[in-house]
Amino acid sequence: QVQLVESGGGLVQAGGSLRLSCAASGLTFSSYKMAWFRQAAGTEREFVARIGWSGGNRYYEDSVKGRFTISRDNAKNTVYLQMYSLIPEDTAAYYCAATRTYGTRWVEYDYWGQGTQVTVSS
Repeated sequence: QVQLVESGGGLVQAGGSLRLSCAASGLTFSSYKMAWFRQAAGTEREFVARIGWSGGNRYYEDSVKGRFTISRDNAKNTVYLQMYSLIPEDTAAYYCAATRTYGTRWVEYDYWGQGTQVTVSS
């Protein structure tokens, strides 16, 4: 049974930082490309960042470039999202996801976590 468990969300002031973690189990982690998506209330789930099997091929949504960094530790079966310079528009539930393909659309991802809430106050 595949499980992705996110943690690290919370309430932060604008300009602050958070580090999200996603611990994976039940799959060969190093065989999956990983991504972070987010979904604000009343909006569709949107792509944030993705990372290849070995930590390369990183790709970011334009609004987070230069502020967010995705990384992974295959020895720990964990993917991270380091977020700096947070703004209120970053407020959303953040989800990690795993895929054997390589895309930015949520339908391309096979497994999902339950999400962790990030709230940025102004």
